Amino acid sequence: MCGIVGAVAERNIANILLEGLKRLEYRGYDSAGLTVIRDGELHRERQVGKVQALVDAVAINPEFFDGHIGIAHTRWATHGEPAQRNAHPHVSGKIAVVHNGIVENYAELKEELIAKGYEFTSQTDTEVVAHLINDLYKQTPDLLEAVRAVIPLLHGAFALGIVHVDSPEELITVRLGSPLVIGVGIGENFIASDQLALLPVTNRFMYLEEGDIAKLTRNSIQIFADGVEVSRKIHEIDAQQHNADKGEFKHYMLKEIYEQPDAVARTLEMAIDSTNTSKLRDDFLQRHEDKLSGIRNIQILACGTSYHAGMVAKYWFENLTRLPCSVEVASEFRYRNPVVVDNSLVICISQSGETADTLSALRDTQKQKPTGLVSLALCNVATSSLVRETDIYLPTLAGPEIGVASTKAFTTQLVALMLLVLKVGATQQRMDSERLGTLLSELQQLPGQLYASLHLDAAIKTMSESFEDKKSCLFLGRGLQFPIALEGALKLKEISYIHAEGYAAGELKHGPLALVDKDMPIVVLAPKDSMFDKLKANMQEVHARHGELFVFASESSKMVAEDRMHVVYVPDVCETLAPVVYSIPVQLLSYHVAVMRGTDVDQPRNLAKSVTVE
Repeated sequence: MCGIVGAVAERNIANILLEGLKRLEYRGYDSAGLTVIRDGELHRERQVGKVQALVDAVAINPEFFDGHIGIAHTRWATHGEPAQRNAHPHVSGKIAVVHNGIVENYAELKEELIAKGYEFTSQTDTEVVAHLINDLYKQTPDLLEAVRAVIPLLHGAFALGIVHVDSPEELITVRLGSPLVIGVGIGENFIASDQLALLPVTNRFMYLEEGDIAKLTRNSIQIFADGVEVSRKIHEIDAQQHNADKGEFKHYMLKEIYEQPDAVARTLEMAIDSTNTSKLRDDFLQRHEDKLSGIRNIQILACGTSYHAGMVAKYWFENLTRLPCSVEVASEFRYRNPVVVDNSLVICISQSGETADTLSALRDTQKQKPTGLVSLALCNVATSSLVRETDIYLPTLAGPEIGVASTKAFTTQLVALMLLVLKVGATQQRMDSERLGTLLSELQQLPGQLYASLHLDAAIKTMSESFEDKKSCLFLGRGLQFPIALEGALKLKEISYIHAEGYAAGELKHGPLALVDKDMPIVVLAPKDSMFDKLKANMQEVHARHGELFVFASESSKMVAEDRMHVVYVPDVCETLAPVVYSIPVQLLSYHVAVMRGTDVDQPRNLAKSVTVE
């Protein structure tokens, strides 16, 4: 959600902070601000709207921000409306604070601080933190010790960056439930919510763990856990591999849609033997075979698009391995006192690996300590919290995904999940070599089928013109296409702001059919599979009620367009893997509708790429 950047250096850090904020814009935000210490004073600027508004405001008096230590922030509103007074950093006396996350007991703390004479200028929970540190600093004139004393008073999840005029060489940071990394430089050090923000200045990072408090100076980094100084490993990453720009594309989302064939190919390469393509690589999850051999139940936890990937995997696990599989929204799972049975494989799916609800659900399952519990992170970020807290890491090799609406992360999740299904099936001898070889052969055709699907772009753009003035839309699918109908509806509502719902087509007569009229577009996913004839009957139910159908049908279906029924032909693909290919048309449809409606495709209103609060 929100983004933090901080720096302490020998050089002017204002441009480093601003560039870091620009690189965090993908996270979603409504305001931005920074504070720099210069000549014994805090110089602060805050603006509502895009980071560019902050850049422009700083440029009016750049000399005020010519400093060597500072913090910056992009805010996604939780407590208090998007407004300048609610933007970070928040100041109390000589202290400035930036904060990601939520302080759940801020109201009680605020009352206590008001009773002590503190005045609040914002509606945020963060201002409580600034005043608390200021109050305790009076008793303990050491910034690190004051912060340490405040942390036990705060309930919730948070990452903090703190500076004090009286300690102009110290940047204090805290990580508790919200991601934070330290960028390691020479004569300079940095903090950020995401290493992507710091790649222009360093490729060496320390990843803070839960509860860590750190003090950074230009030439030192001290990290404390439970009051004891600890060390954290420095990781060097390939900065080029993690950089992302739009290239020739108008939007990141469109670029990332077109990157899917290559991303899927990379993900396949990590598992399929290049010398014998009818078998999995010997080293694919090899060291985890003992854990996987004892699994008797699958539990998938995820949110949003990742949840839809999990729904597809449920079909695959149960159909191909006959292992029972449950899929739940992580934000609901953790609050219903769930039972995690023995010998369960708990699969946590998250693009960022920092999704707060998914992390919390994982931790809750681990607390239950069922016998034979194995946890697996399916994630696009190898250094994320989710990866560090699970037994097995299965990467999705999508590369950086900047657009808030997930595209290539979703399709690579699907492919990685299928590879996992095949590995479990082979390890437990629940799948014979012939079936395994057939599916591996089909998987290797996916990149080409995805390329072919991208050739539908022009036809889908023409189709999308019919959606520009619509208020609502239904997406229909059956079997493996039902989760893709849900995903298509999510994409359309995310970026075009059209109300959209996904349904299992057989459910039409149980309620949604009441919505069908000549003004309601109905998108249908119609591969020629085992459910095709039943789906055609559902389409007739819509057609008979004057609904307008927009059908993505396989070439072999021989479905013919007619009055109020438009057809775009999708390349033929085996039934099992069709969800991957049919993801492309619904992504392109949503993209073109959003562009026609003039919405912010890459950064849709009210949304964030990485959801790090509950």
